[in-house]
Amino acid sequence: MTRSYGEPIAMSWRGWIWIAVGVLALGCGSGSGGGEKDSGTSLEPKTGDRDLEVAAFEGGYGIDFYQQCAKEYEAKNPGLKIKVWGDPRVWEKLRPRFVGGDPPDLTFPGWGMDHWALAEEGQLTDLTEALKQKAAEGDKTWGETFDPNILKLGQLEGKQYVLPYYIMLFGWWFDPKVFAANGWTPPKTWDDLLALGEKIKAKGIAPITFQGKYPYYMIDGMLLPWCQSVGGADAVRNAQNLEPGAWKSEAMLKAAQMIDELNKKGFLQKGAVAMSHTEAQQEFLQGRAAMVPCGSWLYSEMKNVMPPSAAMEFFLPPSVTGGEGDPTAMMIGIEPWMVPSAAKNPGDAVGLFKYMTSLGKAKEFVEKKGTLMAITGSDEVALPEVLKAPAKLFKESKTVYAVQYRQWYPAFNTEIENALTAMLNGDIDPQGFCDRVEAAAEKTRNDASIPKHKVAG
Repeated sequence: MTRSYGEPIAMSWRGWIWIAVGVLALGCGSGSGGGEKDSGTSLEPKTGDRDLEVAAFEGGYGIDFYQQCAKEYEAKNPGLKIKVWGDPRVWEKLRPRFVGGDPPDLTFPGWGMDHWALAEEGQLTDLTEALKQKAAEGDKTWGETFDPNILKLGQLEGKQYVLPYYIMLFGWWFDPKVFAANGWTPPKTWDDLLALGEKIKAKGIAPITFQGKYPYYMIDGMLLPWCQSVGGADAVRNAQNLEPGAWKSEAMLKAAQMIDELNKKGFLQKGAVAMSHTEAQQEFLQGRAAMVPCGSWLYSEMKNVMPPSAAMEFFLPPSVTGGEGDPTAMMIGIEPWMVPSAAKNPGDAVGLFKYMTSLGKAKEFVEKKGTLMAITGSDEVALPEVLKAPAKLFKESKTVYAVQYRQWYPAFNTEIENALTAMLNGDIDPQGFCDRVEAAAEKTRNDASIPKHKVAG
């Protein structure tokens, strides 16, 4: 099977730097380019007494695994003392440290920090040469242990500024117990969804809930997948590249019309536009909504409040019959780790992350945290039940894509989200949504102060 991939991404379990773009190899355009790391700086671990500081986003998977790895790596390296700390809004604490030239040695800043801007400003170490080092175990180089296509998602203009760790898979979820009890089948096509929605609605259950306070869940769970399904990879790639007319293309308009139709049919849960991610997901778990768009972190995020009777299973967004897109296409994201160019101990930062991404530790993370990793072979374990369906669909997918514009063009992203909310509230129609977003795209495209990036075709 040949699989095509999208552009560099920075995804977070919650922020969805969900990044949906074209579906081939990396390619960035007219941006200012990344800064250079001093070639004289060694990326090999030091010896003797030294310290290593690691700062990580404390999200749905916590930081306990990183702390465990640090203790193990510390024990293997006499004289090394490692401090691992985290915070749910770690980026707020890291920004002044980057500005002050005193960042931690190894960072996972989370969804609130634009790591591509850091790379362009020369704040990140180019890790291309580090990937040529011997892996923590076996005879391969470190770079050869990563899925090569996922590894590309951390490159900017051919240089490896960030490295992937765990990956997120995006789709929809349903409760197999509820569906079995009612004789329902998860919809594979748009027509299936419309037919099923009527049956679910007749039972007094909302067919779909959504995280309305965070419109990117719907953009990534409905708008962009349906744009891809209707118009193929080019439709989403052109939108990502801010090509003139891409945000009001036939495919994008159709995708917006599909969301609008669900809304007008009463298939979207009433009041969901004002719900947070956890509120909407709780509605799903309580059985008041039959389906919800979300990533593969859903179970990890909600397991502590999940009713004993509830269950969840993953499926891909329903595709459009007769569309140009690949019905097996899956949107993914990565969690980016990086070594700041001002790190005091970059060699041990590389060494620790090399250990964290060794096959044995990667398998352990999959088993303990219930998500997939960017390391080849790490899924060859007894997968948690909730991960089996997304892992199977990931392996079967011929097209894997990701979205980057949220990091590249944050103001533009805000306008897309505001326009979607306006459409859901009935203030504008689908054509109005597309016109509004296209105008924002044109404004961004014509703003010379904003570096532009291109997705390869």
